Amino acid sequence: MRLSNTKVVGKPLMPWRRISLLVVFLMAVAALLGRALDMQILHSEFFERQGDARQLRVVSIPAYRGQIVDRNGEPFAVSTPVNSIWLNPGEVVSAMDRIPELAATLSLDVKALKKKILANQEREFMYLKRQVSPELADKVMALGIPGLALQDEYRRYYPAGEVAAHVIGFSDVDDNGQEGVELAFNDWLKGEPGKKRVIRDRLGRVFDDVELIHSVEPGKPVVLSLDRRLQYLTYRTLKAAVIKHNAIAGSAVVLDVESGEVLAMVNQPSYNVNDRSQMRPEATRNRSVTDVFEPGSTMKPLTMAAALDGGIWKPTTKINTAPGYMKVQGNMIRDHRNYGELDVSGVIEKSSNVGMSKIVLGIDAEDQWDMYQKLGLGEGTGSGFPGEATGRLSISALNNDFERATMSFGYGVSVTPMQLARAYVALAADGVIKPVSFLHSEQAVKGERVMRVDTAQAVRKMMQRVVSAEGTGSRAQVANYSVAGKTGTVHKFVAGGYAEERYLSIFAGMVPADSPELVMVVMIDEPRNGEHFGGQVAAPVFSQVMAGAMRLLDVAPDRVSGKQLVMSPDVKLKQRKSKGGQV
Repeated sequence: MRLSNTKVVGKPLMPWRRISLLVVFLMAVAALLGRALDMQILHSEFFERQGDARQLRVVSIPAYRGQIVDRNGEPFAVSTPVNSIWLNPGEVVSAMDRIPELAATLSLDVKALKKKILANQEREFMYLKRQVSPELADKVMALGIPGLALQDEYRRYYPAGEVAAHVIGFSDVDDNGQEGVELAFNDWLKGEPGKKRVIRDRLGRVFDDVELIHSVEPGKPVVLSLDRRLQYLTYRTLKAAVIKHNAIAGSAVVLDVESGEVLAMVNQPSYNVNDRSQMRPEATRNRSVTDVFEPGSTMKPLTMAAALDGGIWKPTTKINTAPGYMKVQGNMIRDHRNYGELDVSGVIEKSSNVGMSKIVLGIDAEDQWDMYQKLGLGEGTGSGFPGEATGRLSISALNNDFERATMSFGYGVSVTPMQLARAYVALAADGVIKPVSFLHSEQAVKGERVMRVDTAQAVRKMMQRVVSAEGTGSRAQVANYSVAGKTGTVHKFVAGGYAEERYLSIFAGMVPADSPELVMVVMIDEPRNGEHFGGQVAAPVFSQVMAGAMRLLDVAPDRVSGKQLVMSPDVKLKQRKSKGGQV
């Protein structure tokens, strides 16, 4: 059989099928071209916005909050760079299985974190943890969880801690001042944040800066009048006294006589402003400017200034205080004991309520009132410190002899420690009262004369007798320096009247007495370890602080073995210029 030599050929493709494939291909190309036309030309702006929304962001550049420093440039408040961790809940929700790992790294509750993310998944921004250390921030970002990002911020740090907490105050997590100097000068310190446009990757990390929209304006520094060395010394001494006498609280203020500047201001109890978890409301207020008290016998030198300035009384005028008590409008005024006949200076030295009452009732009520007002009682000091109290000075006392008498030795009138210190500056500055300031200035400060020079000097001489061995304030003595001061012991006012066994112990004074550099007021609230007199409790605090202050400020001694040294004007000028220098 012969096989045919035939060739098998496939069935040819029909023309309509080729056309169909070509049409489909052309339609696909047309669709792609149309889509490209739509995206690149017709709706290019929309898609650019959508792309930018996923990668391009405008972020805030935090402003550096200005430093707070003391008069010598030592820091009280500084800002350090930190990170805050935030997330996009809508993105993180896709990785909920990683949340336990994230919560463990940040020491957060897993259930609470999951609930918070699910409840906010429609949002694009939510803080996870504010102001964490760079190390922790890096650890969190190393987890690689989508939707997490970092934001640069600054955290406030206070090197002096509790020592200056009441004056410096603190700012919140958003860098807004909340208390003290941080609040009073917030607008000056805060600065203005900047803005920039950046590109983020899919994990929210910035990998490129595109454009600076607004530059940062950092906050300005504040130079305080405080001397950090003196602040530490005053704080340490006051705290020791409050503990020793088991007192409820205490305050101390040191003012510069020439400028009226606050060199030190401390309170007990205090708090560590760097660790606010233990912060208690009763410990945060600056008692030296917010709390008022009746000044007791520390009011007597101020009353004496009114008496001497009127010219009726002289330091040597004799007064009979026997038998140690007297009645005024049917009310009894008593001394600690019968002092008999005293001269006017002796009334201050022995702190005689009877003698003081007789002196003040021998002058016009208007003269008494006028002197108190000129010394700043019943009004603010003008320091600008937040929450400063004005105290109380009742005008009704003008028509009531008993109220005038009790006011003369510190009852029926209330002051803050800073008010009392400012009034004593007038005595120290030869009758010129100065404005109180927390800011340091190299400019000369003008004051206002409120009494004659000889009046102020005479009262200072009387107060030197208080600190003598025979006076009530002998424990306020400072070796090799003359001291003028006055003790005060006040029954504490409580609901319903004065408590018999609860006291305020006070001392106010100046050093050196003949040419004062510093004025200090110490108030201890309710000492409960047996001693309660101002000369026993508050005067030793004054002595210790002033002894250290004289060394720190390089103030030359004016006494050697009890004998007065005469200082030349050139030495005094050199001493003043060296204030704030090293020991």
